[in-house]
Order: sequence, then structure tokens, then C-alpha cells
Amino acid sequence: MVITATHWSFGFYLAIVFWLGWLGWKQTQTHSDYLLGGRRLTAVSGALSANASDMSGWLLLGLPGLAYNVGFGACWLALGLFIGSWLNWQWVAPRLRATSATHDCLTLPTWFAKHYPEKGTWLRGISAVFILIFFLFYTSAGFVAGAKLFQQIMDIPYLYAVQCCALTIVIYTLFGGFLAVCWSDVFQGILMLLALIAVPIWVFDIIQSSSTLTHQALNRGDLFYFSYDEQGKPFSSIAIISLLAWGLGYFGQPHILARFQALKDGNAVTQGKYIALIWTGLALTGAIFAGVAGAMYFDTPLEDPETVFIALAETLFNPWVSGILLAAVLAAIMSTADSQLLVCTSAISEDILPLVRGKATKTLWVSRFTVVIIAILATLLALKPDSGVLDLVAYAWAGFGATFGPAILCILYWRGTSAAGVLGGLFAGGITVIIWRQMEGGIFGLYEIVPGFILSTITIFGLSYVTLLSRKQAV
Repeated sequence: MVITATHWSFGFYLAIVFWLGWLGWKQTQTHSDYLLGGRRLTAVSGALSANASDMSGWLLLGLPGLAYNVGFGACWLALGLFIGSWLNWQWVAPRLRATSATHDCLTLPTWFAKHYPEKGTWLRGISAVFILIFFLFYTSAGFVAGAKLFQQIMDIPYLYAVQCCALTIVIYTLFGGFLAVCWSDVFQGILMLLALIAVPIWVFDIIQSSSTLTHQALNRGDLFYFSYDEQGKPFSSIAIISLLAWGLGYFGQPHILARFQALKDGNAVTQGKYIALIWTGLALTGAIFAGVAGAMYFDTPLEDPETVFIALAETLFNPWVSGILLAAVLAAIMSTADSQLLVCTSAISEDILPLVRGKATKTLWVSRFTVVIIAILATLLALKPDSGVLDLVAYAWAGFGATFGPAILCILYWRGTSAAGVLGGLFAGGITVIIWRQMEGGIFGLYEIVPGFILSTITIFGLSYVTLLSRKQAV
């Protein structure tokens, strides 16, 4: 492999990330520091870290790939995500931050257990298991996205590309912990946003300046419709509901909720909301326009639509700029995968091991060892080269949204929520997503988060009302 300017600029980005990991390592002294950064995130760092860890590699691979296929029909997905992000900051962030600080909770399972100590063991165990199940798929999605990038840049087999991606992410997460992750997320979030704004503007300018490309673009009028799929057929109502329903997932994503818990005060929550919404709106818009621009520019269909942003970066920019843009792709991947590794680590060290051993295991070496184990398992799941980034993310996103979202909202806003209701809701949401995912045809074409979220909510209300009635009868 010949070292080019692209490799040098890409390597410079990696050097900055590892440097931030080293700074985080210097500031990480305790188990709490490693998992939640001592609850001292500012509005800027909290908002950018939440968004960067939220969007992941699918923002520069999956969403542009969808827009490449269906054009502005991808706006339905973006609209659902924007509304979901806004409601999450508006409804969940203030109360979750306050209650988690009051109860001194480092993890979501512990937060459940502190609210209902009589069922604390069950709540911690069940919620931690669901976190591990769905995050293995979510983290593997990041490794798949990273492998596609490394494969494109270094021209190496997919197997080695997966290993390179996993090793890169693990190194700085392993030593720096939560602070390194958040600091790198701020840098990566800015880089991602600049890339998503710059690339479509540049591509459209090139198209406009060439009569051939302009004519080619005008022949792709199908991209400007909001209601047609890649086969040119109108979106069904099930398809539109499924795309919009992505917004429901925000209420239950542990890696995003961890940022809310780590904010230093209520003012940081308020200010962070506006920063997050501006970033989200611009990033989603840029991702869609990048996919549409790629569909107009390339006259030969791409073998993998999810590489459209990478193809534009390598084709239209000089090697130095191309390396920076490709670093933005890796930034999107790393900013989520590192957060997911930490949440899995916290679920094991804070919630599962104490149940097994009968006492807490709050040592840094246990947390770091767990990072390595989870990364190995996620890497094994990512070894299938034809895995779709958006499909893997969709499954995990639905799993978290349906499992934890209704329970969190009910605990925060309804005093009648009972421990039995939460337990039932966790089971109903998680199991529904897992089963629904295996079904095909008809109503089963509906995104699994919808039935999972609905059944979880009904279960929580039903069992909670039964608990209230039994208490009244006992009195």
C-alpha cells in the first residue's frame, strides 16, 4: 500500500483522537470518572457528545445511502429523528438529570432499581441484559461502518478492516473512559457537521458548472419526490409510519441518556437543548443532500449505496481534504461505538457483577477488561461483510426505544407507575422487538419499534393499575 496525502490527513485525525484519550486517562481517577465523568459536562460538551454518539456511522453512511436510493423520501426518517431528539431534550433530559443525581445513579439499570428497591435486583438484571443484547448489534453496526471505511481507504480485505476499526476504537476508550469519549465527541461532532455541510454544497456547485452533469441531474427528477421508494413505488402508510417512528427510539437510548445524567446542572440541560437541535437539523439536512447529490453525480450506480459519501470525498476532493472528510466518517462511527462500549461496561461492572458476586465491583481494571470483551463479541458479529449499517442500527434502536422508552417516560411523569408495571414493560417491549423482527409480510412490515413501544406502554399502565387496585383493596 502506497502512503498518500489522504492517509496522512486521516492519520493526523487519529493522532488527535488518541491524544484526547490520553488527556481523559490523566483525568480519570475513579470508577465514577470512568463511567460518567464525575457529572461535570458543560452544555456544549454534553450536547455535542450526545448528538455525536447518537448519530453514529449511519449519519454519513446509512442516511446518505437511503437518500441515494429514495431521494427526499429520506426526509420522513429525518423528520422523525428531529422531533424525537427535541422531545427527548424537552421531556427526559431535565428530570432524568435531576433524579439520577439525587439517587447517585451511574447507570440506567441502577436508576430503575433506586426507584423501586423492592424489585431492584430484577430491574437491574433484566435491563442490563437487554442493554448487552441490543448494544452488541449496535456496536457491531459501528464496526461494519468502520470496516467499509478502512477497506476503502487502505484497500485491505474486509476481515482485516473490521479488526483495524475495532482496535482503533478500543484503544482510546480503554484508557480514557467517559471523559475521553466526550471530549473526542465534541471534536468529532464539529468535524461531522462541517463535512456534511461542505460536501453537498461542493457537489451541487460542480453539477451546476457542468452542462453534462446538469443534464444528468435533471434526468433524476425522481429524487425530489417525498413519497417514493427505490423501486419508484409510492410509500405505503406502513412505510411512512415506520420512518417517522424512529423518533420514538430516543427516549430509551442508554448512551444518549448517559449524557443527560452527566450534565453538571439544570442550566446546562436548557442550553444544551438548543445546541443539540441546531446541530441535529443541520446534520440531517446535510446527510440527505449528500445522498441526493451523489445520486445525481454518479452516472454508474454504486455497488454499495451506503458508501456514497466516501465515494464523493475520494472522487471530488484533493487527497488532503479527502482524508479530512473520510476522518469525519470515522468520527461518526467512533463517537457512537465508544459510548456503547462504555454503557455495556457499566451494565456489567455496575449491575450484573454485583448481582453475581453479591457486592459492587467498582475498579477501573474490571471496567477496562469488560471493554475488551464486549469489543471482541461485537467484532465477531461484524464479520459478515454484507451487513447493512442502517439495518443493524434500526434493530438496536428499536430494541432500546421499545424496551426502555415507555418505562422512563412513565416513571418521570406518572406517579402511579409500579415496579411490576416497569418489569412487565421492559419484557413486553424487548421481546416484542425481537419476535417482530423475525416476521415478514403484511403488518409485519411495520418497524418493530411501533408495536414494541405500544405493547410496553399498555403493559406498564395495565400492571400498574392492577397494583394500585390491589393496594386499595388491602387498605
